[in-house]
Amino acid sequence: MAFYYKPLSLFFLFFATVFLIPLIQATKNGGITVDLIHRDSPLSPSYNSSHTHFERLRSAISRSFSRKSSLRLTSVSKSPESFQGTLTPIGGEYLMKVQIGTPPVEQLGIADTGSDLTWTQCKPCAQCYKQNIPLFDPRKTKTYRRVSCESDQCNAVGSASCDSSNACQYQVSYGDRSYSIGDLAVETFTFGSSSGQKVSFPKVVFGCGHENDGTFSATGSGIIGLGGGSLSIINQLDTSIGGKFSYCLTFLDSNVSSTISFGSDAIVAGRGVLSTPLVKKSPDTFYFLTLEGVSVGRQRLRHTTSTNTKASSSAEEGNIIIDSGTTLTFLPAELYQELESTLERAIAGKRATDPQGVFNLCYELPSDGQFKSPPIVAHFKGADLVLAEGSTFVEVEKGVVCLTLVPSEDLAIFGNLHQMNYKIGYDLVKQEVNFLPTDCSKAQ
Repeated sequence: MAFYYKPLSLFFLFFATVFLIPLIQATKNGGITVDLIHRDSPLSPSYNSSHTHFERLRSAISRSFSRKSSLRLTSVSKSPESFQGTLTPIGGEYLMKVQIGTPPVEQLGIADTGSDLTWTQCKPCAQCYKQNIPLFDPRKTKTYRRVSCESDQCNAVGSASCDSSNACQYQVSYGDRSYSIGDLAVETFTFGSSSGQKVSFPKVVFGCGHENDGTFSATGSGIIGLGGGSLSIINQLDTSIGGKFSYCLTFLDSNVSSTISFGSDAIVAGRGVLSTPLVKKSPDTFYFLTLEGVSVGRQRLRHTTSTNTKASSSAEEGNIIIDSGTTLTFLPAELYQELESTLERAIAGKRATDPQGVFNLCYELPSDGQFKSPPIVAHFKGADLVLAEGSTFVEVEKGVVCLTLVPSEDLAIFGNLHQMNYKIGYDLVKQEVNFLPTDCSKAQ
């Protein structure tokens, strides 16, 4: 006999009353903070010591363009029948450990602010990509239950079907043609906090994937969805974590892991905090912000919106997304051209050509290794973020530094390279993102 999960049943209400209250208290008292491992860092299982710093950087840059294409496909997809998830090809940027089931089994998923549904590869597997850790086996856990076809959770997937026993079958596809198909189910998820304590959350909806293929890396077992949609981990755990999560990203060559926090650990407050509103737009997976312009030194370049033949005096609300899975920052093409021209006039260095042909504005690195450029500030609505000098111009090849903000004709993205050394908090209750300048390698 099949077991289904139907929300708001008497059993669920009883279960929630008895078991969720201690979890709420646990997160209120201490929150949850876990490691967020960049795929190219020395701490990553996929780290290849034979690759040079420049090779790893180039790979991250290449993934940025694939990622943008994938996110754009999702942003223009309107039909539930053509539901698209989002994922950077070749394994994502950050990995996160989570334990699933009772007894708990550790999985290593891609932490993705551009995806909602969390899923992992499961036995029995009709088609699975190679992964380094054992597949999750739902037959060996006491708390696994498939979701009924009539449930709200099944409807929220966007592309689902029913099997002969009325269980919900999900299907997600990604912009790089990767996909996952399987059973939509509920299970207990356990996170290990930085204090050494473990916090468990029952009845988390996730995908148990029996057919999965594409450009996934063997390092990860699936996706941990941190987007803004109803099925994301953030919204499912809302009662316990108060709609709050944050992360602190270390520089790519750091030997210290980045971190991600939930609940009270995720509160970003105090002197120096900058806040900007989240803008609700479609798709609700993405976190939209409003970029009003950028500054080079004291010269401010405004980002205006053109409508037909005349330009608006203000920027369009929600004109850029903030994304932890994209390395570069993609600016609207007109604003980028102004930025490039202004920097070109302000920098006295000797111009160089990017050997890979990716970046437009490059210079020779001086013999003393010190490249000087005016400070660049990103002006979000209500928040002026000074971009770290070490991330705006980066040495992409030996002796060549290039501007890491690039033009885009469609989707604008504030990438992770320019989020590093900020503690960035998402508050989905207040609908805002908070930034606090922090040395993330020492903030743990």
